[in-house]
Amino acid sequence: MQKITSVAVVGTGLIGQAWALVFARAGCDVRIWDGNSEALKKAREFIAALAQELQESSLVENAADLMSNIRVCEQLSHALANVDYVQESIPEVLSVKQHLYAQLDTLTPPDAVIGSSTSSIPASEFSENLVHRQRCLVAHPVNPPYLIPVVEICGAPWTAPEAIQICIDLMTRVKQKPVHVRRELDGFILNRLQGALLREAFRLVEQGFVDVDGLDLTIREGLGLRWSFMGPFETIDLNAPGGLEDYCQRYGEMYRSIAEDQVSAEPWSPELVEQLHKARRALAPAESMADRRHWRDRRLMALALHKKTLEAQG
Repeated sequence: MQKITSVAVVGTGLIGQAWALVFARAGCDVRIWDGNSEALKKAREFIAALAQELQESSLVENAADLMSNIRVCEQLSHALANVDYVQESIPEVLSVKQHLYAQLDTLTPPDAVIGSSTSSIPASEFSENLVHRQRCLVAHPVNPPYLIPVVEICGAPWTAPEAIQICIDLMTRVKQKPVHVRRELDGFILNRLQGALLREAFRLVEQGFVDVDGLDLTIREGLGLRWSFMGPFETIDLNAPGGLEDYCQRYGEMYRSIAEDQVSAEPWSPELVEQLHKARRALAPAESMADRRHWRDRRLMALALHKKTLEAQG
């Protein structure tokens, strides 16, 4: 199996910066490139600041050692020369991705695997006409990937199984948690699950059953506590004396009845979005958003350290 030692991160926005951190933390030789020279110049500074925060939170041992693994490349060809793996993280614009992938296909070694961070575009839409399309796939992270490790790996119909396995092995080695999505579908897995929950959350508020903070409270102090260390199948398996089958026998009819109320594909109305937005701004004013995002990341760091400690204990 191919051993990945060098990684090119193409696109240095928030996701690209986070990926550079993930790969550098694991000791990979990381080259970063962006078509915007100003963004590229600032990216290393932002990554260094994140690395320092991780060191202060005991999630990396030495930020300086981590940063020594990252090299800024002003030319795309320099970033891709003899590279083993490419993580593309440019904006979600299909035509822009298609143009970039034509370059990636030419400039990278033929056996280098190319993964896209896209959260919405199937790999088939930007790799179909490439000479080496069999090595292209989606490697969709959760933001920020240096704190939330799930990565959805999804190939196009023509993606080689070997390419998928190489990507899975790489993500495992850099301490991410790969999930193999076995066929292309809109939104992959995580966004579809999140979307189902969001649709019901919007509906419950719109129909006056609960307010915005009450809904969030239900998740953060209820479902979210269990979901931070186990998934929905394990949750119900442990919630009935006879396990999952027993749970379904007890509560299946209730969920079927609920589902009849939930079948709707109507878009969220502007009025509802405005109502929810105003409720959120009352709870967190616009001027506090940057501080709140920093608070979120600090909480995620503490949770990541806690889970790391628990996993070490077995």
